[in-house]
Amino acid sequence: MSEEARKAYAKFGIDTGSVMKRLADIPISIQVWQTDDVIGFEKGAGSLSGGIQTTGNYPGRAKDPKEVMQDLEKALSLIPGKKRINLHASYRITDENVDRDQIEPRHFKAWVDFAKAHHVGLDFNPTFFSHPMVKDNLTLSSPDPEVRAFWIRHGKACRRIASYFSQELGGKTLCNVWIPDGYKDVPADRLGPRMRLKESLDQIFEEKLPGVIDSVESKVFGIGLESFTVGSNEFYLSYASHRKDVCVLLDNGHFHPTEMVSEKISALLPFFDYLPLHVTRPVRWDSDHVVRLDDEIKEIAKEIVRNGAEQRVLIGLDYFDASINRVAALVIGARNTQKALLQALLEPNETMRKMQDDARFTQLLAFQEDWKSMDWGDVWNAYCTKEQVPVDATWLPVVEKYEHDILSKRS
Repeated sequence: MSEEARKAYAKFGIDTGSVMKRLADIPISIQVWQTDDVIGFEKGAGSLSGGIQTTGNYPGRAKDPKEVMQDLEKALSLIPGKKRINLHASYRITDENVDRDQIEPRHFKAWVDFAKAHHVGLDFNPTFFSHPMVKDNLTLSSPDPEVRAFWIRHGKACRRIASYFSQELGGKTLCNVWIPDGYKDVPADRLGPRMRLKESLDQIFEEKLPGVIDSVESKVFGIGLESFTVGSNEFYLSYASHRKDVCVLLDNGHFHPTEMVSEKISALLPFFDYLPLHVTRPVRWDSDHVVRLDDEIKEIAKEIVRNGAEQRVLIGLDYFDASINRVAALVIGARNTQKALLQALLEPNETMRKMQDDARFTQLLAFQEDWKSMDWGDVWNAYCTKEQVPVDATWLPVVEKYEHDILSKRS
């Protein structure tokens, strides 16, 4: 880092060395499903269903556990700071013909071994989509008791696996429930499905398990589910507030286009111990584009940092783009998220807070705008060097060589 950049921040009481240490301690959970277009390892898996889809056919998609882990290794080597791996239940690694309601911790031992070898944590998600037991786009809210029972068993099994991850790796594991349930057209009954969902969730969360952070994730709509979503934001927020032992996960692609997740963070922090995020980039709808360093990701980062919530807001990435190099997509999204956090950490938040409290709004506006010209990129490259990963404009050739040597040879 240049002496000029260090001194420029020091004038405002910002120690760039301390900022880099703080940034290195903020974990980012990297999504496995970007590597293989959300296909997973189940027998016969090959396409998505349940209100979501992946578009594009860029060559080199990972086809099996070895290739997925190989791609993750390459991505992790190019992303600085503390990392975690975010898994779906459909990524179990076993030769057994076992359905989702019968999965056990032993089916994920290979992932624990991978995590230990790479010094990363694991997070987990039940997979309530792309399965024959998703009947009429319904799972936990289905009027069919057999369908509900199957998915309740799946949810319970996944929480036990998350607890296993915690015991093996230390710390806590996030176990996040998202379901696609909803209707394409205006329903005749909205309350019935929601009462069934509440009852199903109560059964899933009944068992007290050590090391698990439970969360529920809302969504406005999905493909084929445009008119009604059972698990809406209002439903899950009410459910989590009622239970106290479940928190709400915010995916910044799962709201109306004019809603900002950054504004919701400070509204939930006073009431929940943890606030998980799925960070993505919606384009007109929940299209899960690779995270850019745009205004919303910057505002999300500011809300995390200025409230001292780096260890309470659990940051996970959630996008899947099959139209570009998948490893590069992981690296771009993760590094952009970390760049947003760095910019937030470099802000003199106490100075600006005092301007607001003193009603010096002209000074605050002028200061906020002038601050955008600060040379944070110099600090970022210094941070990457410190973390022993390539600086900007040098990591992409590493991925291009990997594509030439590895990805291009995959069938």
